[in-house]
Amino acid sequence: MSASSRVENPVSAGGVVYQRKSGRLETVLCGRSQPVRWCLAKGTPDAGETLEETALREVREETGLEVKLDGSLGSIDYWFADRDKDVRYHKTVHFYLMVPVGGATDQHDPEFDVVEWFDAEEALETLAFANEVKVLKRALDMIAEREGAGPKEDLT
Repeated sequence: MSASSRVENPVSAGGVVYQRKSGRLETVLCGRSQPVRWCLAKGTPDAGETLEETALREVREETGLEVKLDGSLGSIDYWFADRDKDVRYHKTVHFYLMVPVGGATDQHDPEFDVVEWFDAEEALETLAFANEVKVLKRALDMIAEREGAGPKEDLT
C-alpha cells in the first residue's frame, strides 16, 4: 500500500440476537468455511435504508430469524486493505440488540455455511474477531442490567 492509497469508509449494520431458553441466555452466531469462523450477522445498507432497517434485513437474511430491535449497542470500526486496487478501507459497523419473533436458523441464506444458537458465555469464546467479542460483552451487560443483575465482570 502506498501513502497515496485511496481511503474508503464503508458502513454496515447488524445485530446480537438473544433469547432465554430453559433459563440459559443464548445468542446466535453465523459461521463460514472449514474450520468454521464464527461471527455476528451484519451487512451493507441498500439504497435508502436506515441503519436499523439494514440491521433487521441483514440479520433476517443471514440467520433465518425474524427479529425486532431491543436497543443500540453502538459501533465498532476497523481498517483493512485491497492491495490489488490500492485501496484502504476504514469500516464502521453499527450493532443492535435484537430478539427473535419468528423464523428459524435453518432458513438462513447461503452466505453462511452454518447458523447456530450458542450459550452466551460459549459465544464469547467462539467468536473469531475480538471487536465482535466486545460487542457481545456490551450486549450481555445490557441484558444483565435490564434483568437486574448489573453488568457482568470483565472476562478479558
